[in-house]
Parts: sequence; C-alpha cells; structure tokens
Amino acid sequence: MLTLTPGEARLPDLERLWREGRPARLHESAWRAVEGSARAVAEAAQGSEAVYGVNTGFGKLACVRVAPEDTATLQRNLILSHCAGVGAPLDRATTRLMMALKLLSLGRGASGVRPGTVRLIEGMLAAGVTPLVPLQGSVGASGDLAPLAHMTAVMIGEGETVEGLPGAEALRLAGLRPVTLGPKEGLALINGTQFSTACALAGLWDARRLLGEAVVTSCLTTDAIMGSTAPLDPAIHSLRGQPGQIEVAARMRALMQGSEIRESHRWGDGRVQDPYCVRCQPQVTGAALDLLGFAARTLEIEANAVTDNPLVLSHGIVSGGNFHAEPVAFAADQVALAVAEVGAIAQRRVALMVDPTLSFDLPPFLTPEPGLNSGFMIAEVTTAALMSENKHLAHPCSIDSTPTSANQEDHVSMAAHGAVRLRRMCDNLAVILGVEALCAAQGIGFRAPLRTSPRLQAVVDLIRRHVPALGADRAMAPDLRAAAALVASGALAREAGP
Repeated sequence: MLTLTPGEARLPDLERLWREGRPARLHESAWRAVEGSARAVAEAAQGSEAVYGVNTGFGKLACVRVAPEDTATLQRNLILSHCAGVGAPLDRATTRLMMALKLLSLGRGASGVRPGTVRLIEGMLAAGVTPLVPLQGSVGASGDLAPLAHMTAVMIGEGETVEGLPGAEALRLAGLRPVTLGPKEGLALINGTQFSTACALAGLWDARRLLGEAVVTSCLTTDAIMGSTAPLDPAIHSLRGQPGQIEVAARMRALMQGSEIRESHRWGDGRVQDPYCVRCQPQVTGAALDLLGFAARTLEIEANAVTDNPLVLSHGIVSGGNFHAEPVAFAADQVALAVAEVGAIAQRRVALMVDPTLSFDLPPFLTPEPGLNSGFMIAEVTTAALMSENKHLAHPCSIDSTPTSANQEDHVSMAAHGAVRLRRMCDNLAVILGVEALCAAQGIGFRAPLRTSPRLQAVVDLIRRHVPALGADRAMAPDLRAAAALVASGALAREAGP
C-alpha cells in the first residue's frame, strides 16, 4: 500500500504503483482540507448565487440555472453524457495510475468532493476494480472529459470494468457501494488532466528504461564494428558540460572496460574516425536523457496539481483554467522527440553493421554464407520502417488545436493524443534496439577468439539464452519478438550491471 501525500508525491513512488500494481491511499493529513472544500460546495449549492458546475449547466450551457433538488440528476447526467470515448481500452496499470493521480488532485482540498467519494477511489484501487477507459476522445482541455467520465461511470454503478463487468456488479463483488454524486462532484471527477498525465508518465518511464538499454546496445555495436572508444574520453564531454552526455559517456566507458576487441585495434588502426552513429552516441543519447529529465520535472508537478474547475479557494469558489493540459502536451512532445532520435541513431548503427563496406570486415548482413542466406537484411528494413513511423509520430501534438463545445473551448492542447502515442513509439523503439542487440551479438561472435568486455559478454550470453546465433536463414519474427521483450523489460542494462 502506497500512502500519497497531496502536493508531495514523487515519481519513483508513482512508478512503483504503475509497475507493481500497488494500491494507494491518501495521507491522513489530507482529509481536513477535503472536508472543508466539500462543505463550501454544499453551502454554495443551496445559495442564490450562480456558481459554475454547482448550480449551473456546463460549458456553453453555463448560463442555465439548476434547482437544488436537481443537483444529483445534473451530476449523473454529466457523467453519462460524457461517456463518449472510443477505441481500444487503456491498459490496466495506466488506468490505476490515472485513478491515483485523481486521488492526489482531490486530496489537495480544492475540488469540493466529499470524503466518501474520494474513499471510493481508494477502495477501488485496493479491490482491483479497474474501469474500462477508451483511449480516444480527449483533446486535452476542459480536462480529459471522456476518459475520466468512463472512470467515474463505474463509481456511480454504470459503465464497465476492464474484465467486462458492469460497474454496479464489479463494486458489489468488491464489497463497495456506488456513490450518488453531490454538487460539483461529477465535474470535479471528470475535469482534470489525469488521463493525459498518466499516459505521459507511462511513456516517460518506458522511454527512460529504453535509453538505458540503448546505451548497452550502442556499446555492443561499437565492439562489433571494432569502433574506437577515444570519443568517450571524459575530457571531451567535460568541455561541453551537458550532464546527460557526461553521464552516458561514463556509462559507456565502464561497460567497455576490459574489451579484448578494443585493445586489439587501439594502435595501428587506419581508420581515423568512426561514423557519427558510433562516434556521437553520448551526444545524442545524453541529450535525450536530459530532455526526459525536463519532461519528468513537468509531469511530477502535474501529478500533484489540482486541475479541475471551478476551484474552492479560501476566498470563494473561482473559475479558472487549470484543466488546460498544455504543460503535459509539451512534456509528451519532449518524450516523443527523445524516443524518435534514440531510435534514429540506433537504426543507423544497425545499417552500419549489415554493410560490409562500413562494418570493418563483418560479412554482408551478418550471415556466415552471404548470397545463399540473407541474414539480417530484412530485419534491418524492419528497423527502418519503425524508425520512420516514430519520426511521423513524433510530430508535435501541442501545436495542434481545434475549437470544441460550440466554440466555448476554443484552444485545446491535444495532450491526450500526444501522451497516448508514446506507448506505440516505445514499442517501436524496443524492436529497433532489440534488432541492434541481435546484430551486435552476431558481430561480436565473428570477432572470436577476441572477446568483448566482461560486462558486455554477460549481455551477449543473456541474448544467446533467448535467441541463438544466426547460421542458416530462419524466420526472424520470433527472434525479433524475443529480443524486443528483453529490451522492453530492461534486462540488458540489468545484466550489464550498475
């Protein structure tokens, strides 16, 4: 059980919740503020003054007053009408992360949601009641309305879970009861950036793991083509001063320490410089690492933010625009750019290894009998296809906008679009890096009896336990799937050691 303190949650804890399926609850210190904001909303609902979302319609219909006795119907109708998402469902882990982020937001005590409603989210996380949330339908402003409505529908006994159970049945089996929404509660639950933020965080964490794998595969490639480690000289990177670059170069030096292959051509090698895809690995991967750091800082702030509307402040209930997910959209675009570039340079390393004119005497397409066999020829083509796809997907989503809700919501962030694509991009990158790992292991095998470094040899041995060396041609798809799975799990970096 993770205890979350609103305003103070840290990404490592949220990542554990996401990866390990842990339940979460709010710290006891949060409940006083939650109770106070709920009282303020209850009083406003009985008053004569129009308060948006409390006793009025929504969006373009904000001018329509709603009688106090119709409050529950207003909130229920809001949820049902906004269950308009389409497409494939969000995965269970990220849906649970979204629910935890909503807990954090409500726990700040500025949303006017009653403690019992908040505790229902805690109960659903503890009991494993996970709403089915379609991936498509949010434009990232006025909150992630459709996705969060599908979450909330289960809370009121409607909708369905990822197992296909009706919401009411899933709650009953878990020993939970549906909630009848009070004033503003439906609006507070669906208004916010939690869907976009959860998807962006999942993409960030996958991307960060893949960058660690890319450092390992790049070292394997360097030895496979008998590349130089001179560009890893710490003085080079200190003179530039970019922290990610310095970190990646240091990691590469450590991984390649003790390589017999490297020592065999340290002197007398007629090649003066390697191609950029080998020589500039710290510069590119390091820059991507820094970019992920920038995105992480933005998303950690957003994970702790209150992003619904209106907000219950000390001086009243005030309408604002915290639901606009521009920070999340920018962060998702940053992650996408990093993923695309790491894949682009990795693909060039694959192309280098299969080309005998550039690979320093490795056989064409890394097959012992070229001509009779095609070896890694089409595996390299697959990496090119995925690299190109990622480049297209990396087009910034934050620069797009379209008016919605009868032009009331006339500028939107497209954060959800930008965040959702990250899973596909990371899957593509895992395949590219997996192919690079297979090619590099094959290339290192051709350098025998010379051996790579002890740490990289451990990685090669791991690869060989899952994918045998390529002799005669065989169907490559199973090999590519196995290698991609290893990479996606972070197994290469773990095997290489700290």
